Amino acid sequence: MSLRPALVAPWPLSLTAPAALLCGGLMAWALAPRAMPGLQLLALAGLLLLIAAGRAGIGRSAGLGLLAGTGWMAGSFWWLYVSMHDYGGLAAPLAVLAVLALAAALALLVAAAMALWRALRSGRTGVDVAWLAALWLAIELARGEWFTGFPWGASGYAHTDGLLAVLAPWIGVYGVGAVAAALSAWFALELSARLSGRRDRWLALSLATLTLAGAGWLPALRGPDFTQAGERLSVTLLQGNVSQDEKFNAERLPEALDWHLRTLLAARTDLVVAPETAIPLLPDQLPDGLWHQFTEQVGASGQHVLVGLPLGDFEHGYTNSVAGLGPTGTPVYRYDKHHLVPFGEFVPRGFRWFVDAMHIPLGDFSRGPLVAPPFRVRGVAVAPNICYEDLFGEELAARFVGAPADVPGVLANVSNIAWFGRSVAVPQHLQISRMRTLELQRPMLRATNTGATVVIDHRGEVRHALPPHERGVLVGEVESRSGLTPYAAWVGRTGLWPAWLFALGMMLWRVRRTSGSDQVRHALT
Repeated sequence: MSLRPALVAPWPLSLTAPAALLCGGLMAWALAPRAMPGLQLLALAGLLLLIAAGRAGIGRSAGLGLLAGTGWMAGSFWWLYVSMHDYGGLAAPLAVLAVLALAAALALLVAAAMALWRALRSGRTGVDVAWLAALWLAIELARGEWFTGFPWGASGYAHTDGLLAVLAPWIGVYGVGAVAAALSAWFALELSARLSGRRDRWLALSLATLTLAGAGWLPALRGPDFTQAGERLSVTLLQGNVSQDEKFNAERLPEALDWHLRTLLAARTDLVVAPETAIPLLPDQLPDGLWHQFTEQVGASGQHVLVGLPLGDFEHGYTNSVAGLGPTGTPVYRYDKHHLVPFGEFVPRGFRWFVDAMHIPLGDFSRGPLVAPPFRVRGVAVAPNICYEDLFGEELAARFVGAPADVPGVLANVSNIAWFGRSVAVPQHLQISRMRTLELQRPMLRATNTGATVVIDHRGEVRHALPPHERGVLVGEVESRSGLTPYAAWVGRTGLWPAWLFALGMMLWRVRRTSGSDQVRHALT
């Protein structure tokens, strides 16, 4: 008895629905801390195989995409539950519902992509692979930019340590994700053809399998240096390890504040960096004269210091900021966070009730400029960014097209993700920072409250690191860089519009090439 009729018949929903959810979960599992590019490729290929070989119609394809997308999103950022429930005080059922609702809302993009791919497939492998890559690029761009953007867990991050990382200085994380999607689609379509009895597809399937295996399991290839070495700086990075439930505690605050200020003053390197809200109070809320005394001592010591703290006042508004202090006579530097976190740093319209249900201080900040001047340390332009901001490579790249003297030589991220406890948010954020260094070929300093506090070189390699969730001081060295990667050059000038135009152009071409109602009617049946 042949099994082939079962392989080519529509696969039952009882099989495909849990399989799609599993594929989405495996895409999340492929991210840090495991960093498994091969698993990401296979997981997406599995979803596409459920649609292609499983003979799913448009509606079922959308449903499978929704399930897979929900598993992918929820598996990528489940730790939002910790911030909302453990530290925000939101009831556990509401916190779970909020995470799942966000995951399902973002998964609608995956559902749309799978439905469109199914509806407008041509039956020609090359065309259908390009069609899927264009759709995948479009939905990842949409997730990264619409409604302020939340691209955490984008598929390209799984390839930070894979062979496809060589493409990052050219096309960035979204381009890497689109290429990965194309490889997954090629493999899925060739395997589907073989399951359907196409013996002439053995060679194509073998090539697709070898390509997928190489992209997924061969060691990372970094490619050429587009940037040139510059001045070296010695650096000190602080990791206070203050639990979020103690950060604003009146009994715990004096000890943590004292440790940060003493450690900053005791450092003897070119640059000292303390995390986001290392000083969790406005300067006027500190004990009388403490901020002025601290700035005078920094000036007398000859140090350059970057320290995270809120600035402003409750009447005119406040910002999540980094203050830069230097030797006596150096102007005080200020960087205000531009890309704010919804609900944590600003309240989206209509959601005040949701924020009021939590107990998070300083929940509505003012926004800083997109392009801010750098902080100068011994002639090196150091560009700060705060926490979530290094998730948006296109916004960091915007700083690379100004006056040559203002182009950053070193990036410095200050973060506090104690909000998410001992979760995978820490290694995931490190993976994100490493992708930025690959795209821009600039080293990244990361001074964080609970980790990962590290020095990353311009090729994405961690050169110095502290163990997470421990108080410590990291002393190391960083080499500044000059010059631009292709990615920095085109994204810095145009943003992500070329990627959007490519994706939309491919989609328009596919729609125009479609035979119209006959093909769609065939897909529905």
